[in-house]
Amino acid sequence: TGVFASEVTPGIPGEKPVTIKMIDANTKEHVETLEVDACMVATGRVPATQGMGLEESGIETMRGFVAVDEKMRVLTKHEDGEVVPNVWCIGDANGKMMLAHAASAQGISAIENIVGREHAVNHDAIPAACFTHPEIAMVGPTEEQAIERAEKEGWTLGKSTGSFRANSKALAELEGNGMAKVLYNKDTGKVVAVHIIGIHAADLIQECSNAVAAGTTVQELSMMVHTHPTLCEVLDEAFKGAVGMSAH
Repeated sequence: TGVFASEVTPGIPGEKPVTIKMIDANTKEHVETLEVDACMVATGRVPATQGMGLEESGIETMRGFVAVDEKMRVLTKHEDGEVVPNVWCIGDANGKMMLAHAASAQGISAIENIVGREHAVNHDAIPAACFTHPEIAMVGPTEEQAIERAEKEGWTLGKSTGSFRANSKALAELEGNGMAKVLYNKDTGKVVAVHIIGIHAADLIQECSNAVAAGTTVQELSMMVHTHPTLCEVLDEAFKGAVGMSAH
């Protein structure tokens, strides 16, 4: 939009509105003042790692984040750091993926490594969701990141979509707006990423996460039977479209 919110003044419900001063993103000059019923402020999070004696132990942080390797072992620094013996770090503090279920997976992985069973979390296979209306969910890299990865690694990126407008259950629930996008490796058929926006996207993404984790191909997924009438047929349409079997 080219503007930033520079100041938010709380209101009183039923008496006066919340006011938001908007400034130009480039010049920083005042553009307008909005008056609204409510304003949600999402300012982000920072790791609570200060005062833990990390520096005294030779552990450098970057904006508070602790560097770890693929086994969740703490490193002395983010660039070319050495492993700190017997110290692991999981969850938001390492900044790899600031999600509760990612932290849980990292914790399990750390314990596996502590007891001698080597394990590494595949963060590309961890799904994420925004509980908006409609919902948004994703797993794997963004399309831009996937394009860059394909060019760097020398493989061809494929893309196929499915629409909620062609889904009978979505239409019956008056929620026909939305789509699912499947990104895949054309050379191997393996699913690279999936992005969904639409009703119950947060639930639908799990099938895609499992596919990424298991290395399932679009050829295999296109032949798997999906229940009718259900929302997961949006994904079925995208999988079939990837192999030239699209029906809508």
